[in-house]
Amino acid sequence: MPAKNVNDVISLCKRRGFIFPGSEIYGGLGGTYDYGPYGVELMKNIRESWWNTMVYQRDDIEGLDAAQLTNRLMWKYSGHEASFSDLLVECKKCKLRMRQDKMADQTKCDTCGSADLTEPRAFHLMMGLSVGATSDGEINAYLRNETATTTYTNFKNILDAVPHKLPFGIAQIGRVFRNEISPRGFVFRMREFEQAELQYFVKPGEEEEQFQEWKAARMRWWIDELGIPAERLRFLPHEKLVFYAAAAEDIEYEFPDGFDEVEGIHSRTDYDLGSHTKSQSEFDIKAKVMDNKDSTMKLSYSDPQTGESFIPFVIETALGTNRTMFAVMCEAYTDEDLGDEKSRVVLKLKPRLAPVKAAVIPLARNVPELVGRAGDLVADLRKLHIGRIEMENSGNIGKNYRRHDEIGTPVCITVDHQTLEDGTVTLRHRDTMAQERMAMKDVPARVLELTANS
Repeated sequence: MPAKNVNDVISLCKRRGFIFPGSEIYGGLGGTYDYGPYGVELMKNIRESWWNTMVYQRDDIEGLDAAQLTNRLMWKYSGHEASFSDLLVECKKCKLRMRQDKMADQTKCDTCGSADLTEPRAFHLMMGLSVGATSDGEINAYLRNETATTTYTNFKNILDAVPHKLPFGIAQIGRVFRNEISPRGFVFRMREFEQAELQYFVKPGEEEEQFQEWKAARMRWWIDELGIPAERLRFLPHEKLVFYAAAAEDIEYEFPDGFDEVEGIHSRTDYDLGSHTKSQSEFDIKAKVMDNKDSTMKLSYSDPQTGESFIPFVIETALGTNRTMFAVMCEAYTDEDLGDEKSRVVLKLKPRLAPVKAAVIPLARNVPELVGRAGDLVADLRKLHIGRIEMENSGNIGKNYRRHDEIGTPVCITVDHQTLEDGTVTLRHRDTMAQERMAMKDVPARVLELTANS
């Protein structure tokens, strides 16, 4: 069973080195988090799973890693500079600032219950910067608030460098920044986070078919690659679409405190490329876009069969890897009753996602022969290049097993006195706690079988 209480998972994150509060020794900074030794590994494995599915397993998608510092004009023509804001309400009694649409009761303060509130006012979410020695403190650049726009502005660069016929896509994973009014919910609403987004470019008229295909493809990834049961996922259509969108639905996961968004799939018409293209009047742009006199590049596609040039439509899939990681941990978190008033907490992660793939444990840390044989085995396992392999040398086998249960290590291998006699070791399986005795020389192949493709 997955976690019943989100606070149990948050506690595990801190205790076992997955996620720490940002700037903690100086009182923290709201909406920022640092990823510890095992959080780094789990995030990396989720990224790699997404990248493998979206790029390496397909012929029609290319990768991109665009700059986080961006020209101000990019966000002017995307519409973000004028409209990317939330309504801010402040409590006159306790001075708490709240995002109006996230308040439990929009007539009362979330903290003190006072009804003495300010009128809602727009609060800009973009983080402006003063870049360069002659900027005089004026905002002339932004930290990007999404990866999508930097993908659109590179559309022609990628199409020229690696030619494709439509449909084709551009995938990007990267940091983004939003000046949230009241970051909350652990890693759910942050000021600095990471997105994994695909922008898939299609011919006008084919967007509905592609939208449905990408909905199905993304749901399969959550189920097959991350190990989330289908019954704990659902699609939720947007009640209200932005003016340029043809369709939008979220994939929601059932967290311990209810369903919440983990990924969005959007049909965005030709708004994005149409907003940033040079010579807009030459194209039959369907969406309402701002008149652009600053762009230096036509973001169009020329059909090789008809010779027609047009602005492609866009299907977008977008997830936050931070929130995805937390969903994976909530699903994997298991508090098992072992009987006799004993229990254990175990992260039943898919082995391919596990931060540590295997741990080697010498039974006694003060016996050089055992430690030496354990070190040899660690070296052999690391030659597999399957991820992190740990040497545990604390000497307490029970505590070692429990620690690796909590961080999700699929297998632990114990080197004991019998190893010195016959060259065998004990391999313990995380989920079942079953043990098998085998020759040490056979362990790498067995570990590879258990972790690399599962």
